[in-house]
This record gives sequence, C-alpha cells and structure tokens, in this order.
Amino acid sequence: MNRYSKLSLLATAIAAAVTVAYAAQGGMENDAMAITKAKIPLAQAVTTAEQHANGKASRAEYENSKQGWVYDVEVVSGAKVFDVKVDAEKGTVISSAEDKADRDDDHDKQD
Repeated sequence: MNRYSKLSLLATAIAAAVTVAYAAQGGMENDAMAITKAKIPLAQAVTTAEQHANGKASRAEYENSKQGWVYDVEVVSGAKVFDVKVDAEKGTVISSAEDKADRDDDHDKQD
C-alpha cells in the first residue's frame, strides 16, 4: 500500500470517529425525535394553518428553518394550494404563500 493510500485511510478513519463522537454527545439531533420538544402539537398547527388559508391540509412536516422549528403545512383552498408555516413554540402563522408550482410533487413523479 502506498503512502497516499495509507494517509487517505487514516483521514477517513479519523473523520468517522469524530462524527460518531459528535453524534454520541447529542450534536446531531434526530429530526423525528425533535418533535417531542415542540410546545404546539401537530394537530393544533394543522388546524391553525387550515383556518388561516380557509382550506384543508394535505401535508404537514416538522422542520428546522431559519425561524427555528416550524410546522410546514400544505393547505388546499379551492383551486389553490398554500404553504403555511406555523411556529412550533407559539402556534402562530409565520408565513403563508400560494404554491403555484406545488414543488413538492415534482420530486415524487416517476418516469
């Protein structure tokens, strides 16, 4: 094994060890488990978004954004679709925008 291969393997092993240690210390929080810390339950966030956009929710996600943890709720109102972000701490609507292209469906299409 040449010198560069040994150095490459050593660097990879060190990077893996650092990643495991960081995750063990809680540095990498599991997004699915993060919802247990939300003050507002998902059902309340969906109701808030539905009332705000005057429609029915078709999808909801809990995600970390630049505003902090939010519920991203897709609401169908008539022929329009709205993306409504609800603050997971306060239960208030942070933003609402019409989703003209319905971006989330583009990656679901299979050829």
